Amino acid sequence: MKKILIATFCAAMFLLTACGGVYSVSSGRADIAEISFVADKSYPITVTIDDEQFNMLTVKEKSYKRDRQFKKKAENTIQQKPGKHKVVVTVADGNVVYEQLIFVSANEHKIIRL
Repeated sequence: MKKILIATFCAAMFLLTACGGVYSVSSGRADIAEISFVADKSYPITVTIDDEQFNMLTVKEKSYKRDRQFKKKAENTIQQKPGKHKVVVTVADGNVVYEQLIFVSANEHKIIRL
């Protein structure tokens, strides 16, 4: 009886610990949103987001299609914290071509057509 009890205990301990320990893994989405601008041709624009200015280029509309991603580079993509942002886009001659309050969520790539 004692041998059966010891064998059962050893088997239970082997089964509970044989597969390894408990591993905790933390994963999720990055806390960054991206904003890009698409136009009929590529030209320089000045983007003001919440009183912060960025000089960048628009992405030519032929290279952007809804089912295809375009190459995100520093010249055509702005990274921001998720939330509401006031976006103002001006061209070289000073005309405002886009002004709107937008909302972007975490890990979202928002594409704004000019």
